[in-house]
Amino acid sequence: MNDKITIQRPPTTKNAAGQIVGEWSDVAAVWADVRHQSGAEVLRNGLPVSTVRASIMIRARADVDNSMRVAYKGALYNIKSVLPNDRDRRFMFLVCESAK
Repeated sequence: MNDKITIQRPPTTKNAAGQIVGEWSDVAAVWADVRHQSGAEVLRNGLPVSTVRASIMIRARADVDNSMRVAYKGALYNIKSVLPNDRDRRFMFLVCESAK
């Protein structure tokens, strides 16, 4: 694992209207193995959007869930799923997607 990533948590502060406001906060900077699985260009709301899917292996942590995101080399990846490593419980996989 020789890729440095930052795991981020979404804002939780609400304004007077009840809308969530604020900035994403860093949870941890960890070493990872980032593997880009696929990339595609699709239409969303009539506009072309480039999507990249990645599988990110990190050491197992109890504080990571699919509401979070990963920052890696200037790109932001939404965590879609957190999967345990069936062979070695010391590690876990983050199934992620980035859209531009």
